[in-house]
Amino acid sequence: MSKDQNKDANKGAPKGAPKGEKGGAPKGGAPKGGSSSKKHAEAEVVDTGPAVPPRLRDLYRDKIRGELKSKFEIGNVNAMPKLEKIVLNVNMGRHIEGTKIPPHIKGTIIETLTKITGQKPIVIKAKKSVSNFKVREGIETAVMVTLRRERMWHFLDRLINLATPRIKDFRGVPTDAFDKQGNYSFGLTEQGVFPEINMADAQFTHGMHLNLVFKNSDAKLSRFVLEQMGMPFTKPEEKVSRKSPTPAPAAPAPAGV
Repeated sequence: MSKDQNKDANKGAPKGAPKGEKGGAPKGGAPKGGSSSKKHAEAEVVDTGPAVPPRLRDLYRDKIRGELKSKFEIGNVNAMPKLEKIVLNVNMGRHIEGTKIPPHIKGTIIETLTKITGQKPIVIKAKKSVSNFKVREGIETAVMVTLRRERMWHFLDRLINLATPRIKDFRGVPTDAFDKQGNYSFGLTEQGVFPEINMADAQFTHGMHLNLVFKNSDAKLSRFVLEQMGMPFTKPEEKVSRKSPTPAPAAPAPAGV
């Protein structure tokens, strides 16, 4: 093509369009995969309905706050005790082999906490070396997850109403596990108490430590709030006084003796 013919071909093209292409359309038409990616994104959106509000949170706002105001004379809402977060922790130090945690141990614990909390935990490394426990600085020793807001309330509801009744020979959680700030701590010996865990698929049994962190509280206030939510605390055993049996009256002496 000569220079004059090339100039004539580009006269009809808009300004800024590539030479030799009329109408400014990019070469090859529409971008590849545009329509298919859009359809794929629309297919992934699934309407699961409105989110279910946490039952225990509504109970705290509607009922427990009023009882705190009347019983403990706390007028300011911001001064009332409030559950701030729940921390779950699983120690892996006893499974250390050399300087590493076996992959199946670490994977099982992370999978367990992810199932029961709906949140992926973080792995904690040792800050100091302790020769007695065969721990070196920088080794992965524990797994932790912190729950707040809606996930915290939903987890507490499942813990109280589903997990604790499944504990073998359960007589209640201890009542003396509060600190001065009203935080409550207790432990579970196995992960099978949660209905999300299938022990047939578990490779080993492990427990966990739970810490319920309160704000603006003390031991008395925190226990009252948890009792109103349904936390099954141990009940004091009633001491039954056993009375000694009354001695039988002596038989009368025979007459004439």
